[in-house]
Amino acid sequence: MFPVSRVGNLIEPLSGRRWDRRYIEREFYHRVAFFQRAGLVAGDRVFTHHGNTLEFFVDLLAIWSLGGCAIPIDPRLTKFEVENLARAAAPRMSVWRGEVEASIAEVLIATGSTVVETPPPARNRTSVASLTVSSMVPSLDDPALILFTSGTTGEPKGVVHTHRSLRARWMSLLQCLGTEKFRRTLCLLPTHFGHGLICNCLFPWLYGQTLFIVPPFKPDLLMQLGSLLDEHEITFMSSVPSMWRFVLKTARPPRRGRIERVICGSAPLSARLWMNIREWAGTQDVVNAYGITETGSWVAGTTVEGVELEDGLIGLPWGAEVKILKAASTEVPPSSAIECAPREVGHVWLRTPALMQGYWRRGDLTKKVVTDGWFLTGDIGLVDERGILYLRGRTLEEINKGGTKIYPGDIDAVAERYEQTIDVCAFGYEDPLYGENIGIAVVLKSANDEGVQGLYDELREHLAKFQMPQRWYLVQEIPRTSRGKINRSEVAQRCARLQPIDHRVLARAEG
Repeated sequence: MFPVSRVGNLIEPLSGRRWDRRYIEREFYHRVAFFQRAGLVAGDRVFTHHGNTLEFFVDLLAIWSLGGCAIPIDPRLTKFEVENLARAAAPRMSVWRGEVEASIAEVLIATGSTVVETPPPARNRTSVASLTVSSMVPSLDDPALILFTSGTTGEPKGVVHTHRSLRARWMSLLQCLGTEKFRRTLCLLPTHFGHGLICNCLFPWLYGQTLFIVPPFKPDLLMQLGSLLDEHEITFMSSVPSMWRFVLKTARPPRRGRIERVICGSAPLSARLWMNIREWAGTQDVVNAYGITETGSWVAGTTVEGVELEDGLIGLPWGAEVKILKAASTEVPPSSAIECAPREVGHVWLRTPALMQGYWRRGDLTKKVVTDGWFLTGDIGLVDERGILYLRGRTLEEINKGGTKIYPGDIDAVAERYEQTIDVCAFGYEDPLYGENIGIAVVLKSANDEGVQGLYDELREHLAKFQMPQRWYLVQEIPRTSRGKINRSEVAQRCARLQPIDHRVLARAEG
């Protein structure tokens, strides 16, 4: 456990609530006593549905101090989704802030969970006399977090992190990034997944930096982001590319120049979006971070100096080893597999002390991605002669067009250069001749023939002929997950129900 007396302050800018260290320490003991009375014991799993609140973070420390394992849950999940996760995780307790929907409470109780509301702030300092010494010292190898990365409607896949793996991630970030620029950190991301919780929030807060918490991806808040950064003198914020596409077209930039570092993760930045973020934020220290929930999120980033911005550029590892291998199976150990030459594209493998313990009760899935301490990320990339990592896309997103492999992220990056592009998603679809072919869904500022023709010309100039999309769709928005990621298969399914633009009309303009 990190000493509660050393954590940073917690602030909710929208509500105006502020908890300083002394207040947090009082609340911590208050909540430990509350969970003890509720029957929480070591080894219990606890659903926490109240992320992005002050109470959530102190409840988290209280649960850990009693040896419990926290499972942050997206509060927007439906009854069916909550029940699906509850049956998989069998939580001893389910913690909410405010009233819980009766039908959801019923399914939680039916799966053996006690439904409780996080307690109101303590009126007086809670006595610590009733707290046993053992309750304050959880084992480093005990599960601390289970983060569900998929399966709310299907087969759940929960990433289990221990106190040891979390500490390893935070120690590597401390060594590679320090804490100075994190002293006033803003979290705009959901706290039910690794990027927002482990790195954006817990890393700076547990090391004594002030943490500002707001609801995730709130459009009216993002429209006022520049003012928010100025008013609270924010020095650091993390983000995802989809958030920036909205901010850059709706929010005025900060004017005080207090922001010192911006990290962007969950999906690789294109060079154009990268430059636009730098200009808007007023800092050159915009880091493209590579993070996977299974490795404790941020595992590499552009902290190396003297590199030019490029599509897919990541940077150097943070407390990890990277290998690019030809093999994409754990049946061949990385030590025996054929390693790709510098700049040769292959499968990205990682080894880090922050690696997950495994998938919750899914040893079969764990064996498919972990061998000899190495993790098969599912990403396609390369490492250059300097050891700098570049990403090209996800293995599952790879398009095989007549035997030629095409990475939709490369197409997205070129489409983003076009000044009319607001959002874009390239994807694969079945083709009777080539097996697979390329479709593209795009949101344009000017959704007319001229705008589409301009994008077509941009792609034709910068892409090889075999990379050119064959089906074009003008859409109102690109659907994303709660973590801000594109689900290309979902985009493809939605577009399959739409009438594509006749690209032959565009192609005739070539002549």
